[in-house]
Amino acid sequence: MIYYNSLNDELKKRFGCKVYKLSVDGGFTCPNRDGKIDTGGCIFCSGRGSGDFAPAGCSLREKVNRAKALVESKNKGGKYILYFQSFTNTYAPVSMLREIFEEAVSLPEIFGLAIATMPDCLEQEKIELLSELNAVKPLWVELGLQTVNEHTAKYIRRGYPLSVYDDAVRRLKVANIETVTHMIIGLPEETADDAVKTAKYISDIGSDGIKLQLLHILKGTDLAGEYDRGNVLPLSLSEYIDILEACVSVLRDDIIVHRLTGDGAKRDLIAPAWSGDKKRVLNEIRKRMLPRSEMK
Repeated sequence: MIYYNSLNDELKKRFGCKVYKLSVDGGFTCPNRDGKIDTGGCIFCSGRGSGDFAPAGCSLREKVNRAKALVESKNKGGKYILYFQSFTNTYAPVSMLREIFEEAVSLPEIFGLAIATMPDCLEQEKIELLSELNAVKPLWVELGLQTVNEHTAKYIRRGYPLSVYDDAVRRLKVANIETVTHMIIGLPEETADDAVKTAKYISDIGSDGIKLQLLHILKGTDLAGEYDRGNVLPLSLSEYIDILEACVSVLRDDIIVHRLTGDGAKRDLIAPAWSGDKKRVLNEIRKRMLPRSEMK
């Protein structure tokens, strides 16, 4: 059995109760979509910028209220982390970022922020703003790395070299800002060894947390076209869990695992079909991996 530090347990330690994340769309775009780098986005990214469940198109207060309504009956403590999930949430002028994030930290039920972005959209003045906010309420920055394989990174149109990620992590750590790194298991042409290499790299560079994600093939993405042409073979559930276990086994003892899988919107999911049964997936993972709080 593999044991890991779960985000749920970590938040209970920090805040004294269960804390729920509220995903919102902050109204940002991405340099891989607006033409600065590309216009098609990463080949796996949905039209909602990987924020398919995040409320959009209204005021921040309304987005938070809509997100709260989905979990409020379960959250008796009333504490929330506000997760800016969709697209690249530092890809805007600092003045705009300040306005949005200062409103976010002012909301009384919000006890912290999670900000998803890309390492190439973290100019030093933005890190300085995040450091200011971090002194008001804790926050962490989630970086979309996906892989350390440069060939794969170009194939998926990540848009920046590995050195940019390295520099972003270094500067965030100097600013004492917690860093979480996203990686994808099952990318085209990657082996299990490639995935383990990425997980170990994320751990060794000092990322405070990691999100491990299954590659989903979603309608409307360029990856769906690659799948139709037979260029992408989705993993089976057993293959995914084997690779996942190998990845978790190389992580530092103190790294926080924010996610062990993920699910795309069922209306858009093409493959793998098994990923749509989240309860089954989590039950199978629990046969091999458990939070350290459940160690006997």
